[in-house]
Amino acid sequence: MNLVFARFRRRLAALTGIALDADRQYLAESRLAPVMRAHGYDSFAHLVEAFEGHGNPLFQRDVIDAMTTNETLFFRDRTPFETFRSKVLPDLIAARAHERRLRFWCAACSTGQEAYSLAMTLDQDATALRGWSLEILATDLSTAAIDAARNGSYSQFEVQRGLSTSQLLRYFHRREEAWRVNEHLRARIDFRDFNLLSDYSELGAFDVIFCRNVLMYFDSENKQAVLGRLSNALSDGGYLYLGAAEATSEPNAYFTKVSEDGLWRTRRRASPQLRLA
Repeated sequence: MNLVFARFRRRLAALTGIALDADRQYLAESRLAPVMRAHGYDSFAHLVEAFEGHGNPLFQRDVIDAMTTNETLFFRDRTPFETFRSKVLPDLIAARAHERRLRFWCAACSTGQEAYSLAMTLDQDATALRGWSLEILATDLSTAAIDAARNGSYSQFEVQRGLSTSQLLRYFHRREEAWRVNEHLRARIDFRDFNLLSDYSELGAFDVIFCRNVLMYFDSENKQAVLGRLSNALSDGGYLYLGAAEATSEPNAYFTKVSEDGLWRTRRRASPQLRLA
């Protein structure tokens, strides 16, 4: 393996948790070619040298944006949203009846489709949730992805991936060649840049966290660190959604598996942590 690429892999993992395979140098160089041109670097080695430094934060942001995977769609995998509406939400409404407050976190929201899917699901149960305080935080490492999510504009191809015609007409409006999420739905979501390797203490506690299809890109050490932080960010009896492919091994002291679609529930705090296979 090229030593320059090995240095890049180490730096990327340290900053983001993303673990690139050793045979992905061609992919990395292809994604980073526009960044090299934009910032005036004439070789991958020069880019890596700058990335290892602590100089231009805009340059580091552009490198990280280029290396993140933003594949997503509305109501991705469908089943998690069905179990959320049929099981998780009724359980939480009963458990939090005194507080009448629910907090949700889409912890790797990409360009926003997951967060808007959650907001639409909650809107469909507006009668049961009348008088409740509902907060949705949606975060992503990629600044470009968060900007797109906050804008809430999607192409015809993007809205056809997961949305029914009735959902499209109810929650979106045409804006030139795109479909834009209606203002009342956009206003319900707080979009922020956030690194999952950061300290979560200022975010507060959540009743449900969606962290789907992101930890598969992390190395083992960072996976465990993030899972520990997620467990501490959940209220007692809170729920965690992982990707269905992000298998876990049991027993564990933090979470109990609820279903095979990636749904877990907190149990009494203890160590050791939930382990990802």
